[in-house]
Amino acid sequence: MKVLKFGGTSVGSSKNINNVINILENTSKNSAVACVVSAVGGITDKLLLAGKKAQNKEADFTDVFNTIKQTHIAIVNELIPENNEAVIAYVETQLSALKNLLDGIFLINELSPKTSDKLVSFGELLSSFIIAETIKSRGLSAERKNSQELVITNANFTKAEVNYKITNKNIQDYFKAASQKITILPGFVSKSVNGEQTTLGRGGSDFTAAIIAAALKVEQLEIWTDVSGMFTTNPKMVKQAYPISEISYQEAMELSHFGAKVLYPPTVQPVLNLEIPIHIKNTLEPNAIGTIISNKATNGANPVKGISNIGNIALLTLEGSGMVGIPGFSKRLFETLSQEKINIILITQASSEHSICLGIEAKDAILAKEAIDATFENEIALNKIEPIVVEEHLSIVALVGDNMKNHQGISGKMFSALGKNNINIRAIAQGASEKNISVVIAETDVKKALNVLHEQFFESKTKQLNVFITGVGNVGERLVEQIKQQRKYLKENLKINLRIAGLSNSRKMIFNDNGLDLKNWKDQLKNGEQASLQGFFEKTKALNLRNSIFVDVTANKDVANLYAHYLRESIAVVACNKIACSSTFSNYKELKRLSLKYNAPFLFETNVGAGLPVIDTLNNLVASGDKIKSIQAVLSGSLNFVFNNFNDTTKFYDVVKQAAAEGYTEPDPRIDLSGVDVARKILILARESGVEMNLEDIKNTSFLSEAGLKSDTVDDFYKTLIDDEAHYQALFASAKAHNCQLKYVAKFDNGNASVSLQEIPVGHPFYNLEGSDNIVMFYTERYPKQPMIIKGAGAGADVTASGLFADIIRLANN
Repeated sequence: MKVLKFGGTSVGSSKNINNVINILENTSKNSAVACVVSAVGGITDKLLLAGKKAQNKEADFTDVFNTIKQTHIAIVNELIPENNEAVIAYVETQLSALKNLLDGIFLINELSPKTSDKLVSFGELLSSFIIAETIKSRGLSAERKNSQELVITNANFTKAEVNYKITNKNIQDYFKAASQKITILPGFVSKSVNGEQTTLGRGGSDFTAAIIAAALKVEQLEIWTDVSGMFTTNPKMVKQAYPISEISYQEAMELSHFGAKVLYPPTVQPVLNLEIPIHIKNTLEPNAIGTIISNKATNGANPVKGISNIGNIALLTLEGSGMVGIPGFSKRLFETLSQEKINIILITQASSEHSICLGIEAKDAILAKEAIDATFENEIALNKIEPIVVEEHLSIVALVGDNMKNHQGISGKMFSALGKNNINIRAIAQGASEKNISVVIAETDVKKALNVLHEQFFESKTKQLNVFITGVGNVGERLVEQIKQQRKYLKENLKINLRIAGLSNSRKMIFNDNGLDLKNWKDQLKNGEQASLQGFFEKTKALNLRNSIFVDVTANKDVANLYAHYLRESIAVVACNKIACSSTFSNYKELKRLSLKYNAPFLFETNVGAGLPVIDTLNNLVASGDKIKSIQAVLSGSLNFVFNNFNDTTKFYDVVKQAAAEGYTEPDPRIDLSGVDVARKILILARESGVEMNLEDIKNTSFLSEAGLKSDTVDDFYKTLIDDEAHYQALFASAKAHNCQLKYVAKFDNGNASVSLQEIPVGHPFYNLEGSDNIVMFYTERYPKQPMIIKGAGAGADVTASGLFADIIRLANN
């Protein structure tokens, strides 16, 4: 004998019912089958809705009834298209009885638990009849047996308790005499010893199947649903979730208690002592392996078997100095909730006995507060304890695994992973058996928490990074293309799953929490929503994705001003925008402080030297205990390009225009040519060396003409370059006369910094610096005479994008 149970989705349509029948036909070839079925998907909810509307005197309860009727009649016509008159007549008779019951509820304006059980029983009774008749119409040996004649309970309506002595004998006697190959039984429904209709409560169809399996002592109970077993976590929230092949009874009950919908915890009880395995299978994918729940030890490499959650939780906190050392507070608290029939899901108490926290369903929060405050009214009036504090919009997330107790550091990894992603833990509960570690967090953080924990405990050390990029002009476009090109390599070789979840230019912005399709990102962006800097931040925050990184590829002050907001949300910041790090020293230090406080890295390697590892090298020197004595550098790729291409046969205007056209200068070339950009860079290096300095402390000797310095617009500035050609030719002529090269040099020495155009003699390391290259020389205690030199391309879209890319990859190891 085999016992199979099919849930509401499995029998939710004629197509799915046909799948069920195929499974039953194949199974019955080798064994007799007892098949327990749920109501057609969604019907139980509709029955309850119709009853509620009738109770509330809402005449449109008839509309809900008509939907129920049409659903069942349609399924009959689809499954038995010919000679179905007798089946239709029976179904209509049952539906007529249902309508009479609803009319009665409407008339007396009452829906008691007893009547509710009668009402919801129609779902399973109708579905089991239709399925049995369909099987018989196809020539298979089948009969329907009403479970109400077998499963006998007490009169605790809506959640009746089974009388196993009578029930087991009924089941054994019936199946001993049964000759059919397939027996269809309605799940969930039962009768009291007095013959009144009862139900087994939520998950009752699973329970019915387990009761029958235990009574018949079958080898295995099969529960068929719409998913391929119990998953490592909710696959609707975590796309990387996968079915667990084997799991213990205890683990299954823990996961089910904490939100896994595949199995209802009481289902396990009838088969637990008999050690009958439960096999969870997928009706829509019958060949999938599924999950086997048994008493068999499942010692795998991973001590964590699954991650689950319960939503709509309220946290109650009872605290006060008057509780310390006084016995009886806990007893009175729990008795109060018990009297109100409020279920406690989670309990945690401080060892000081100063407070007790309880997790309950949010719907019971108001009732619980009123009842507890009333119980402790005297103590509250005497200020011995505080009125009960209620926090809502919370969820419980739980790690489950029989073998967690044998592995050190599980809770540490859990809390660390959540903390790194700014997920605040409101309460913690862990039993001495260590089979479950539960935390209470905000509902808005559940998806992120499940993904973070799944990545930590179940994925092969692949870290997902979610990138949000503002500024997809020249450099930003190259960055997107580099990410697109390297995604496969990063995933296969570095175990980094890099996704761009948001993009914005000055006009439009787009988002996708599953990662944008980079094949046509430009077209998507054209059709995106109206862009705004604050809107981009709010959307990034709202998506609340793990390991989020904001990338600023602009030169915009307003964007830089938002860094603090991102860091406070534990969103890492990667920037080529120099404005933030060269702003006031107090702002620079505040960003550094926020980065540490919220564990949100703030990386800005491309602020100095584009893709060159200048800041990284400097930080490594300082971190290793070296002291920076002085820095000499050519830090402007654009200025180096300009003076390497400017001579007595060229026009200064033409060279600057060429630099702009090739992407070496900012859109406003005055930022580069005025020396401000170089001053910002040496300022950043000085600060990273540990020196407190502001931009106005740097001596900037400009080479521009007076008219160029005073120009109001970019167009005016370009005009001055034409008008003042003689001024720039004079600079070149002087350098040529002294056999020197013109280089714009930044210096930092003994706490002083300066930037200026200098004539560099032959033999100096700066003399042969070509193209747009940069060079930085660090003189330190360890490098006092021969400096550490970093040299290479210091400007250009590709190298700047690669520098940003390198910072993003660096975050994967954070």
